[in-house]
Amino acid sequence: MLPSTTSRVEQNTADSINQHIRRRTEDNIAYFAQHRHEIERRLQELDNEWDIERTLEANASALSLAGVALGGLVDKRWLLLPAAVTGFLLQHALQGWCPPIIIFRKRGVRTSKEIDQERYALKALRGDFSHLESTPPASPRDRMYEVLDRVER
Repeated sequence: MLPSTTSRVEQNTADSINQHIRRRTEDNIAYFAQHRHEIERRLQELDNEWDIERTLEANASALSLAGVALGGLVDKRWLLLPAAVTGFLLQHALQGWCPPIIIFRKRGVRTSKEIDQERYALKALRGDFSHLESTPPASPRDRMYEVLDRVER
């Protein structure tokens, strides 16, 4: 059975690394709870943070292009590099794990879910969702658009 898309990387990461990433996120939230005037800047940083998928894709593309170029210009044996990289990508797509994941996770590269957890905690601190709790629902459709609008901010 294949792991779920939203948790496959965490499931295949050592608990110590997951805990380190979680503590860093918690430390960030605690800091911004005390420095609310800096939340907007942090949200912009989070919008630009590369998640594990983007990091892996960029790494795989760079290695594959290098392997193809070296295979064409230097020695055909370099074509083994893009073959290995695409195998790793397939393994990651199916299992949520491949050798580069270990390196990236140790360096603190987070999943989009982990980044979103910090993002929504900061938005809650900023008060983005407080209006939703105190307003009586209009129509369900209006309520849906209001919730989506708050989440997208």
